[in-house]
Amino acid sequence: MIFDRVLVTGGSGFVGTRLKRMKPEWIYVSSEDYELTNVEACNNMFLDIRPRAVIHLAGLVGGIKRNTLNQAEFFYKNIMINTNVIHCAYKNGVSRVLSSLATCAYPADRQKYPFVERDILDGMPEKTNLAFAYAKRCLYIQSNSYREQHNMNYACFTPCNLYGPEDNFSDNDSHFVAAMIKKIAFSKNGDKVEFWGTGKPLRQELYVDDLVKIIPILLEKHNSESPIIVAPHENLSIKQMIQMCIEISGKQIKPVYNGNLDGQYRKDGSNKELLETIDDFKFTTFREGLNKTYEWYEKQ
Repeated sequence: MIFDRVLVTGGSGFVGTRLKRMKPEWIYVSSEDYELTNVEACNNMFLDIRPRAVIHLAGLVGGIKRNTLNQAEFFYKNIMINTNVIHCAYKNGVSRVLSSLATCAYPADRQKYPFVERDILDGMPEKTNLAFAYAKRCLYIQSNSYREQHNMNYACFTPCNLYGPEDNFSDNDSHFVAAMIKKIAFSKNGDKVEFWGTGKPLRQELYVDDLVKIIPILLEKHNSESPIIVAPHENLSIKQMIQMCIEISGKQIKPVYNGNLDGQYRKDGSNKELLETIDDFKFTTFREGLNKTYEWYEKQ
């Protein structure tokens, strides 16, 4: 089904900004328009816009350090935003909502990788982002509860770590790839550059423009209770990604690791169900996406 009036929450965020370039006809809102932690403001959003479908991207996000130090804030704000958006969509007769989760909602300790969609509630998430992870799990449970009780087509997708142009490159609140690019871009030949952790953990990194191509397809085709995983095939170590970035920069730099806050060793998810849903999709390789992102950052 093609929807003619699509509302995107989190419209000024990283994904929302890139999505707007591809789908400018959709309606994008941010916290400057409506404070979604407030149920009245959230309901007013639906009354004002009258959407036929919602892409729910809004939420409080941050890197591992901010996540670890602000668990109460991350839990409260994300729980309130998600609860209000889903319930107000239902109260205003919006039968289609597609919400974004995060792979950190999956259990930290697995006997087998990659994990698959049905594993999402099977164990505790990583402690460093426990509050954020459980808020995402609650969004998944709430969406399926409204699907079952009220016959609403509310579904979720679960992207892995994201990176790309227009990411958040601030000093205290960026994710790994953005932080890595900034450190290396500002370094000089011969510098020693410090990174968090040991460099050993493995990560899937999804180029943001791949996700924005996938979201409209999922809006049309993903109509089940499965929290469908959106992740590329590559699962690289932090050290491998840093080495690629150093090579792209053309600088002679020595990375050093402080051993703090490694986070989960691996959290790679299977993209088998995704590719069965959207047919074949060619993911941007990490080297290609990193090169585009590094070049974009240097021009800023």
